[in-house]
Amino acid sequence: MIIAQIGRKIIGDWSQSDLARACHKDRQAIEKLENGKVNPTLYTLHEIATALEVSLSKLVDLGK
Repeated sequence: MIIAQIGRKIIGDWSQSDLARACHKDRQAIEKLENGKVNPTLYTLHEIATALEVSLSKLVDLGK
């Protein structure tokens, strides 16, 4: 599932709480995204990529 693959990519070195704060989301929203339980909007993916200081295309590049 593509959403679960993106979720696994964002886990990294960030805690859910820290990433949620950086993205102006709640921790539960990040947890659901990581577990593939929700479909993120393009804007949410942009916020996450910005917080992680990576390009949006790198965040969603599922080949790597």
